[in-house]
Amino acid sequence: MNNPANRRGLCLVLAAPSGAGKTSLSRALLAEDSGLALSVSVTTRAPRMGEVEGKHYYFVDQDTFDGMVANDALLEHAHVFGRSYGTPRVPVETMLGQGRDVLFDIDWQGFRQLREAMPGDVVGVFIRPPSLQALEMRLLGRGDTPEQIERRMSHAEAEMSHGKEFDFLVENNDFATALEDLRAILRASRLASFRQA
Repeated sequence: MNNPANRRGLCLVLAAPSGAGKTSLSRALLAEDSGLALSVSVTTRAPRMGEVEGKHYYFVDQDTFDGMVANDALLEHAHVFGRSYGTPRVPVETMLGQGRDVLFDIDWQGFRQLREAMPGDVVGVFIRPPSLQALEMRLLGRGDTPEQIERRMSHAEAEMSHGKEFDFLVENNDFATALEDLRAILRASRLASFRQA
């Protein structure tokens, strides 16, 4: 679905504990909606095999990243597991001005920063698993190591405690239902009167 040119785009933030299905839901939503674009983050980590500059990430060194923070060139940023990540301001503001909606795959802290940087433009959705036990089973099923699972489970409970800060909570118990919930949220958010010209 193409967005009308007379509407400013919105920032759709999807956040979730690792293993809750956020990446699969994001990919499905992006694949079916031409009016939605993925926000490409900047990172100080090295590219992984198959990752393309400008498509998956913008890869920079730490000095460049620190300069972007100092110059207010990032809408949000964080330091995670020894690497820095952030959202470049200019591409997002350009897309919003063109009436395109931008999908963000960031955590609750990034959501807070983004909402503060762009009040009125941000719609936050927290994807939660049906239970912590179901989340652990998903992590086991995708082949994570016991150490990875332990680390992710220890973070999951803390992350889930921030779910109420978001505009919407979507339980990913059934993928098709969760995807339909996201479609409905995006449709309704696009129709909000204050976003119309």
